[in-house]
Amino acid sequence: MYDYSMVRVSVVGASGYGGGELVRLLAAHPDCTLVHLTAETRKGEPYGEVFPNLRGIVPHATEEADPAAIAADSDVVFFALPNGVPMTMAPALGPRVKIVDLGADFRFRDPATYAAWYRAEHAAPGLLAEAVYGQPELHREAIRAARIVGNPGCYPTAALIAAAPFVRTGVVERDGIVVDAKSGVSGAGRGVSAGTHFSEVNENVRPYNVAAHRHAPEIEQELAALAGAPVTVTFVPHLIPMTRGILTTVYMRLAHGLTAAEAEGVLREAYAQEPFVRVLAGGLPQTKATFGSNYCDVAVRVDARARLLIAMAAIDNLVKGASGQAIQNMNLMCGLPERCGLEGAPLYP
Repeated sequence: MYDYSMVRVSVVGASGYGGGELVRLLAAHPDCTLVHLTAETRKGEPYGEVFPNLRGIVPHATEEADPAAIAADSDVVFFALPNGVPMTMAPALGPRVKIVDLGADFRFRDPATYAAWYRAEHAAPGLLAEAVYGQPELHREAIRAARIVGNPGCYPTAALIAAAPFVRTGVVERDGIVVDAKSGVSGAGRGVSAGTHFSEVNENVRPYNVAAHRHAPEIEQELAALAGAPVTVTFVPHLIPMTRGILTTVYMRLAHGLTAAEAEGVLREAYAQEPFVRVLAGGLPQTKATFGSNYCDVAVRVDARARLLIAMAAIDNLVKGASGQAIQNMNLMCGLPERCGLEGAPLYP
């Protein structure tokens, strides 16, 4: 077995928010060394100019992505690129290099699902057979053995942690599941657009891509696998005027009577051994309590009158919702302690 006492890692797409968080966390990881940091639009710049918070911490300069050079001296490659690009680059890395893709290219088991929602044929359908959906709470053992991991989307991460235990145990109905989620603006990426302009976002809350968001089939895929039957989800995301964080509330119809204590017991049993899931007893999740960390806070309430189970989760969309979870996956893939490099407490207030 390869000695991963010091893992050589490269970040392809290191100038976006996801890539920047990867570099920030990897720079402090005791078992990793950074090799290549690529950024097509900002190549040749000192990394401390791309992300000023990393001045004096990351000495690298950004470079153009050269798959042959990256494959030659990397053990793990993180793709933090637009959807559709990683699947064209992955084959060139060869069979030795492990891949964690923060985009959607390796999340779906069926290439037809990718084609339907992303309006493009999958360029490397053969690689999907060896790709694993990278949510450790659902697929830990498969991730350990994987060469390619499709890192979950930020919205599905929170939604699945909230809903999975109840769908798996059959205490809720499989249809009519409603996922209502609010995200900070960093989830839209670093590019400039009218929809994420300060003047448009500040003092404003708005839904978008209602019943048409690409994360809906991702949530359905994973819940259906747990249920052993099709699951229908209505997903409504909202943009809110803050930088980081996702708060998700999932509404599910009860299949039979369930008390609040029993529902909390389902959560506690599911996540008793999970290093980054915190089940709240009296309180409710809030984004500030997970800010900058790989933690997910979850809680559940039962509306007996309406026969509804209401599960809630809060995460930092850039950490547990993206880069932190990607490093959690890398740790599993390389036989490292799962918490390694991710044990920092959330920032508060």
